[in-house]
Amino acid sequence: MIEELYNMYYKELLGWCKTMTQDSQQAEDLVQEAFLRAIKNAVLLNNLKEEQRVSWMYRTIKNLYIDKIRHASFEMIVEEIPESVTELNEFSQISYKQAILQLPEEEQKLFIMQYQGYDSKELGQIFGIPPGTVRAKLFSARKKLKTILQE
Repeated sequence: MIEELYNMYYKELLGWCKTMTQDSQQAEDLVQEAFLRAIKNAVLLNNLKEEQRVSWMYRTIKNLYIDKIRHASFEMIVEEIPESVTELNEFSQISYKQAILQLPEEEQKLFIMQYQGYDSKELGQIFGIPPGTVRAKLFSARKKLKTILQE
């Protein structure tokens, strides 16, 4: 069944994915990953009609692409964080850097990224959490920093 799906729809899925990603290599990787997932979910796919299988493949490829974009933007941001701490250190006392480093890792990242210009909605998308949760974590981070700096 998966082989049949591959033979009938690989080129179509690849063409669609190339249009979506604007990158041939990335499109091939995404389509291959989707077929690997199809193999893992063969029992589920066997119970679906052909149109549903194809729809499942399109949706899987789209979700893989969205995940790849999220992870890529998160990785770029994580790489920028140490520079931000350094910049903060250049303009502030060492105690601020030490205080930030005492925060839980996620709160550190959220706190620094907020001051880089990201809003709670963007941070929520990057971290995969609701904007309200981002605001609550930022509030908690500021409260902890205040306590740490007062000590």
